Amino acid sequence: MATQRLGLIMHGVTGRMGMNQHLIRSICAIRAQGGVPLANGDRVMPDPILIGRNADKIAALARAHGIERWGTDLDAALANPEDTVFFDAGTTQMRPQLLAKAIRAGKHVYCEKPIATNLNEAVEIARLADEAGRTQGIKHGAVQDKLFLPGLRKLDMLRRAGFFGRMLSVRLEFGYWVFEGDLQPIQRPSWNYRKEDGGGMILDMMCHWRYVLDNLFGEVKSVSCLGTTHIPKRWDEAGKPYEATADDAAYATCELTGHNGEPVIAQINMSWVTRVRRDDLVTFHVDGTEGSAVAGLQSCRAQSRVATPRPVWNPDIQQTMNFFDQWQEIPDVETYDNGFKIQWEHFIRHVVEDAPYKWTLPEGAKGVQLVEAALDSWKERRWIDVPPLEV
Repeated sequence: MATQRLGLIMHGVTGRMGMNQHLIRSICAIRAQGGVPLANGDRVMPDPILIGRNADKIAALARAHGIERWGTDLDAALANPEDTVFFDAGTTQMRPQLLAKAIRAGKHVYCEKPIATNLNEAVEIARLADEAGRTQGIKHGAVQDKLFLPGLRKLDMLRRAGFFGRMLSVRLEFGYWVFEGDLQPIQRPSWNYRKEDGGGMILDMMCHWRYVLDNLFGEVKSVSCLGTTHIPKRWDEAGKPYEATADDAAYATCELTGHNGEPVIAQINMSWVTRVRRDDLVTFHVDGTEGSAVAGLQSCRAQSRVATPRPVWNPDIQQTMNFFDQWQEIPDVETYDNGFKIQWEHFIRHVVEDAPYKWTLPEGAKGVQLVEAALDSWKERRWIDVPPLEV
């Protein structure tokens, strides 16, 4: 059994998501476990170089996690033929240009979502990546981490087993209260609430919901969406007040074509200004003719047709049923690893041994397509069709 090195350029990993999920919980965890196993028994050991603008920050991050290589010169990193993969978790506005630069340097590319702030740029970079794949063997991928969450994997198992019968509807509830910054410290970066800096609920989350809906419930065909900025004034990391110019909540309905051709309705509430009273920060409630299920990030509970209780509507007396107790917990049948790490392992196998991989940049472009359709719906106050995306 041999171990081969994979040189990896990691850009934008001083931010919350890049550092925690991609560097620490994915690449560092993969290195700690001895690399990624391949089909032939060999292993791949990622050897990252951390690239960022702030030398002190990037050096401290590398030192804290046992990473030997770091730097501030992206062009020099891209010029090194020993590093063959480029990953970006930096700002969305810069992502298409950085990916294009890396592709033209002959690197495989993997990135956070959204892959661009608008559909034209998303399609352009997806086309460039596809062409480089055909002519140079370049591999490319976009993060679609929600598909690897334990709760959604259990939900998908129920779907594949035929538990739901004919699927009817999906109700997605996402969000929590993000502190304004005057009384309590903020727990999300302030740029999230500035449109000019790439912020906004619709841009941030509709990319996720597109791949979740398409893969688990049905292909998105149309969308109606209303966005809003409920809290127009917030305070940044330095305690300075600023105008919130981006949407902090959105309310959408999507029409889907289910996996068996059935019409499915998806309702999506997403908000950074809601106080949580549900099972998790995000829940997916699926109803079908033969059963229903509710999944969070980790758990999933189901109720079959034959186990459905018979509540009676009577507004004049206290409800005696505890509806939460009437659902069956779907057990853990395996050990669930970090979702970001799982997708990293898939991508590394795709690069090294050409293992099948479907979470590509064109799939990432579909997320931006739904973002743009939702924003157009809000602006024009009407339903927007979401046609098949030609890349």
